[in-house]
Amino acid sequence: MLRDGVAPNVYTYNILVRALCARGRLEEASGVVGDMRGSGCAPNAVTYNTLVKAFCRAGEVDGAERLINSMREGNVKPNLVTFNLMVNGLCKAGRMEGARKVFDEMVREGLAPDVVSYNTLLGGYCKVGCLHEALAVFSEMTQRGLVPDVVTFTSLIHATCKSGNLERAVALVAQMRERGLRMNEVAYTALIDGFCKEGFLDDALLAVEEMRKCRIQPSVVCYNALINGYCKLGRMDVARELVSEMEAKGVKPDVVTYSTVLSGYCKVGDLDSAFQMNQQMLKRDVLPDAITYSSLIRGLCEEKRLNDACELFEKMLRLGLQPDEFTYTTVIDGQCKEGNVEKALSLHDEMIRKGILPDVVTYSVLINGLSKSARTKEAHRLLFKLYHEDPVPHNIKYDALMLCCRKAEFKSVVALLKGFCMKGLMNEADKVYQSMLDRNWELDGSVYSVLIHGHCRGGNVTKALSFHKQMLRSGFVPNSTSTISLVRGLFEEGMVVEADNVIEELLTCCPLADAETSKALIDLNRKEGNVDAVVDVLCGMARDGLLPTSG
Repeated sequence: MLRDGVAPNVYTYNILVRALCARGRLEEASGVVGDMRGSGCAPNAVTYNTLVKAFCRAGEVDGAERLINSMREGNVKPNLVTFNLMVNGLCKAGRMEGARKVFDEMVREGLAPDVVSYNTLLGGYCKVGCLHEALAVFSEMTQRGLVPDVVTFTSLIHATCKSGNLERAVALVAQMRERGLRMNEVAYTALIDGFCKEGFLDDALLAVEEMRKCRIQPSVVCYNALINGYCKLGRMDVARELVSEMEAKGVKPDVVTYSTVLSGYCKVGDLDSAFQMNQQMLKRDVLPDAITYSSLIRGLCEEKRLNDACELFEKMLRLGLQPDEFTYTTVIDGQCKEGNVEKALSLHDEMIRKGILPDVVTYSVLINGLSKSARTKEAHRLLFKLYHEDPVPHNIKYDALMLCCRKAEFKSVVALLKGFCMKGLMNEADKVYQSMLDRNWELDGSVYSVLIHGHCRGGNVTKALSFHKQMLRSGFVPNSTSTISLVRGLFEEGMVVEADNVIEELLTCCPLADAETSKALIDLNRKEGNVDAVVDVLCGMARDGLLPTSG
């Protein structure tokens, strides 16, 4: 085209950018923008939006943000599509704080968020388990006159079921129907999964029947939810019947199906049937995964067949399947119970070498094993192994490990902190907190919530209150569980003024219209000195997703 002396226009360049992005050649696509400028053809919003979408889809959200900055520098104003793409990218990356900032920036720039904008933000909060924030977005959406659609309700139904709040989920289903919206397969499956997890199998079956009446056939995910429900109740006969029904209806069981049934057999102590199921899945060309092997290993350990468990563990490694902390902990526990503490410690070191960080259960198992072997000093040392300056294990420093798996390590340390708090070892918990500060780690609200709850349980309400204040100063929203524990503790210590202040701070974080009745009840009971009623209402609000649960 150029050789023929024909100058490409912006539409031609946009086609080229789109084609390169579709093939994942993002660097070349970005380079086209430079070529456009060099040829005197200014990129437009479509050019940048195509690139932003491609970068977000590839998980390169930071690159997408740089593109938007470049867009502004080129005097191209980001539009609603740009912002929606960016919010979506951040939500998919789980960066909800950033997503909310971009959303608010869109409003400040005079753009009106549409249903897609709200659904994206709401769905992001639902995926990370922030139900309160999702409900706040839902409330904001309706107040702005936007009509929630199937996507909106499906996200909320899924999140409420996942949190175990079936009452709220059923209420959302009713709202959905009042608006003339029909549930889709995802919404039905979420509801069925919620019923099954809570043991309401009859309700789950009614939902399946209704689903079929709507000409929606249950998917493999739906069947897996039902099978899991029956396995949890030990109803293995029905679980097997459901597998047969799936196959008869042309729904192919997957690795989750087989692993669920196999795990169910292990839990009821029927290892022979578990291994038969393992053989059946192999015949159906369904390859076992790490969860399948972990279930079998756990079953063997519980039957005290440690040698068989270790053989299966080695086979798992030979097949290239990576055991997780649950699998390692199961084998470590088996070794400890057999008195093989050295082997257990060796497995612990192997975990760390592979970048699989022990959680509080792993350490509890090892500490108990060492204590039973009368090796108390080693048990105490292990308790603080994360903070020793010695190599952990030989020639591998924990700080070096942090560089390659910081997120996992932080999670492991929070688990250790929680373990200390659960066991009432608050001095040790405070030392862990101090060591995190000494490392200049960026703490999140979960650390403060765990410490507040732990000190309340230990009777040191004053210390819990100081952590609560520090949490607020650090810009974190109060967590409903730890704050309710603090309120109860303050009332019991006669610190009524402080308790009232904490309640006010918690309710300030709750702008939802649904919560106004509850707030009025709290106010009334506070004035009458009815502490139990105040706590009950706060617990109900937390259960219904009306209070923040982040952290």
